[in-house]
Amino acid sequence: MAKKNYRMERDSMGEIQVPLQALYGAQTERAIRNFTISAQPLPWIFITAVLLIKAAAAKTNGELGLLPNEYAHFIDDAVQDLLTTRPIDQFPVSIYQTGSGTSTNMNVNEVIVGLVRKKGVSLSANDHVNLGQSSNDVIPSAMHVSASMAAAGSLLPALGDLARIIRAFGAAHSNVVKTGRTHLMDALPIRLQAELEGWATQLDECIERIESALPRLKRLPLGGTAVGSGVNCHAQFAAMAIAHLNKATKLTFTQAPSLYKGISSLDTIVEFSGHLKTCAIALSKIASDLRWMNSGPLAGLGEICLPNLQPGSSIMPAKVNPVIPEAVCMACAQVIGNDTTITLAGMGGNFQLNTMLPVTAAKILESIELVAGSARDLGEKAISGMTLNHEVYTRALALNPILVTSLNPRIGYLRATEIAKIAQKENRPILDIALEQTDIPREELERLLNPKNLADGGRNNRSK
Repeated sequence: MAKKNYRMERDSMGEIQVPLQALYGAQTERAIRNFTISAQPLPWIFITAVLLIKAAAAKTNGELGLLPNEYAHFIDDAVQDLLTTRPIDQFPVSIYQTGSGTSTNMNVNEVIVGLVRKKGVSLSANDHVNLGQSSNDVIPSAMHVSASMAAAGSLLPALGDLARIIRAFGAAHSNVVKTGRTHLMDALPIRLQAELEGWATQLDECIERIESALPRLKRLPLGGTAVGSGVNCHAQFAAMAIAHLNKATKLTFTQAPSLYKGISSLDTIVEFSGHLKTCAIALSKIASDLRWMNSGPLAGLGEICLPNLQPGSSIMPAKVNPVIPEAVCMACAQVIGNDTTITLAGMGGNFQLNTMLPVTAAKILESIELVAGSARDLGEKAISGMTLNHEVYTRALALNPILVTSLNPRIGYLRATEIAKIAQKENRPILDIALEQTDIPREELERLLNPKNLADGGRNNRSK
């Protein structure tokens, strides 16, 4: 007779078959069977946050005398084991599940129970692991905890590193002057370093926005239980559990000032997602500029050469494409799409609960990962290794008809326009045409038309 590959588990709805080797129990199995829209589970960092909350809750309940100390130790030990071994297959519940995330909360509870059972100890997923909690306060709390961890651990460092890489490249090429562009058309000269400083400042401001939202992101509705009133939760539970969380994460979480708001509203996540969208737009600006500057090598701008990372065509030999900026642009598009999802999810709050929590958690964490990864790859695989085509910069500057702008105060806009048209038509330097069309001495024209002076705002011109 073939050995059974399942066991029977029971919950409030009765018995159900569960895979023999699964750590989880009946409620997880029901969720696996019910939620089949997509097999994509919540990301591990979110499960990590739930596990950390379970450990903090167990320690707190043990200290309060609500849970036998040995049970608290068993739960904490199980959590530490799970955080170390990362058995992702034991947390298979789909993102697209019940809107409160109850299935994921119970999945974590049951896995902890299953691991403790291996030590010969029988615990209850509801009465022991979930003591003093509800899915309705655990899941939004885990969302805030995981997003805060990801922001501190990867997002802010990646954005800061990219800004430093950009500034370092600019400083190393501080004397390079190039043709500026507005409307994708030639404009007045600028320093390459100034152009790059614009990018870096975009990133600085992205960091400022994220940091400004972190205090709100670190407010947790833990202790609100089902509807925000804290039923079945000890009065000291939240403060003590959050203190344990702070010790475990080395972050500074606080209890939300209104637990009702914390459970029913996604306003802070919606705000944070908006900042991530702004980051995505900033990164796409940088990536787009890099693509244009790299275009060519013959029929494009050809100002820079990005690192050659892989063949660019299956049919055209020697073709190499700006693959990192392209990947970044796609990632940024996804972040913008995630923001739309999160915005709509924020509208899913009805009375005392938002019922779009799991998809919000998945998308905010995906957006953090995409922004951080995009910043990291742009810095390490594109900007750090790019080179400049100095000849392209010099040649374009010499023939740039827009240099004539500096003559406006001396000869007027209309006359300057005529000089520019002649230079453009004859493909000759502005200096040569200005010498023929005006009585301004060569020495003064050379100073007025010097691209470096113009890149510095013409300050040297005004000082004469």
